[in-house]
Amino acid sequence: MKITQFTDYSLRLLLHLAHNRERAVTVREVADYYGISADHLKKIVRQLAELGHVRTVRGKNGGLLLARDPKDINLGRLFRDEENLALLPCFEGDGRCPVRDCKLRGLVDRALDAFLAVLEGQTLGDIL
Repeated sequence: MKITQFTDYSLRLLLHLAHNRERAVTVREVADYYGISADHLKKIVRQLAELGHVRTVRGKNGGLLLARDPKDINLGRLFRDEENLALLPCFEGDGRCPVRDCKLRGLVDRALDAFLAVLEGQTLGDIL
């Protein structure tokens, strides 16, 4: 399993905002700090704002702020909201496996549950 660039950048943005809670941060500042595309970051900001994690402020002194306390941003929930967790083709659609008596799906389900359980026990505040 590989975490998408979208989730990686989401975490970076949230961490940057958490470390700079006393002021609004611009998309350009974060993009320059991490060496990532500002256009891509704008899409991430939109998603995180829809999820209620980021607040945007317009105007001369505008920018981005955390909309929640870092301890209220659960990492497992973030992964569930942003990642495609259908790790096998049989996780999608009708969920039927073409392999008779396949036990792989159950194994992968348990592994994914364990992975998410670790993340669900952590918040943004825990990794500051």
